[in-house]
Amino acid sequence: MLHFPEGFRWGAATAAHQIEGNNVSSDWWVREHAAGTSIVEPSGDAADSYHRYREDMTLLRDAGLDTYRFSIEWARIEPEEGFVSRAEIAHYRRMVETCLELGITPMVTLMHFTVPRWFYEEGMWRSPKAADRFARFTELALPILGNDVDYVCTINEPNIAAMIAGGEDPANLVAYGLPAPDLQVADTLLECHTRAREILAGVGGISSGWTVATQDFQPEPGCEDVAHEYGHQRDDWYLEAARGDDWVGVQAYTRTIIGPDGPRQVPEGVETTLTGWEYYPLALEHGVRSAWEKTQGVPVFVTENGMATQDDARRIDYTEGALAGLHSAIQDGVDVRGYLHWSLLDNYEWASGFRPTFGLVEFDKETFERRPKPSLGWLGSVAQANGLTVR
Repeated sequence: MLHFPEGFRWGAATAAHQIEGNNVSSDWWVREHAAGTSIVEPSGDAADSYHRYREDMTLLRDAGLDTYRFSIEWARIEPEEGFVSRAEIAHYRRMVETCLELGITPMVTLMHFTVPRWFYEEGMWRSPKAADRFARFTELALPILGNDVDYVCTINEPNIAAMIAGGEDPANLVAYGLPAPDLQVADTLLECHTRAREILAGVGGISSGWTVATQDFQPEPGCEDVAHEYGHQRDDWYLEAARGDDWVGVQAYTRTIIGPDGPRQVPEGVETTLTGWEYYPLALEHGVRSAWEKTQGVPVFVTENGMATQDDARRIDYTEGALAGLHSAIQDGVDVRGYLHWSLLDNYEWASGFRPTFGLVEFDKETFERRPKPSLGWLGSVAQANGLTVR
């Protein structure tokens, strides 16, 4: 058996807009319902986790997992500029308290892509007020965090957020050959992250960081310079910016082969997932090693890793391969604090709608009945053993 370090965290992750439902005050709700949108379907009720979060957390706990990463929705907390919903702050505080009651460690994400539509209309991350807006939102979140939330993610995947904020069609963000991020937005997101960390540092016990979508850029022979130029602004810069943070989150799914002209499409005949990505479990090990190197030794959390598939046995195979690679990195001295699977639930996968199923749990779209998949029990058994038996 491959044993993981004592105190290693095991869990799963979600994001508010993708599972809560009816996030009507957010920018994504606007995008989903805009005339001519490329987004295949609206989020609607999603998985109705806004009302069913206790059931979802209980499934996680009963499987043997101990950590739940979820996001709080800025657009609910501040639906209009300057108007703060005390009821929504209380709602998210109840989520934290439910985690603690069930013996689950909560990891709270402040911003997982979505923002209030008023901030979107103001220019979002291009607004000169963006850092002040996000700092104020961080302060509004403090009653949710209380003095018993240990882990806070400030911004989810700022490298992808900088592409979306740059005006990129969200439908293009699941393809190979990701667009270049808006570098001005990247700088603003880093300022927002820094301001939020300063605020959180004033609260005893909170350990904070941001999460990066590590894309495992692999150069063909002779294409190393092309890969560096392409990858630095899309990946490495955000890892380097995390130097000095309490931890950095790695979110890894697949690899990208870089040829002389940039990214290559996945070759015909190679196994792909429901997102069209190459089946490549080693992406996690490579992402973790890259984060450890680029941050110069900041502790790593795997905050997302998983596979979009209808074949749950293949999901288990993928996760087993990813965890074996993760264990190898740990054996080589990389300080990894935990593994959070994406996702606890099948959910709304942004521009791709509900078709890509990443979840350890499926749900009925009419009744919202939860149906745990075998992969949930399998991952729970790994967590309970704090070790992986490779078949």
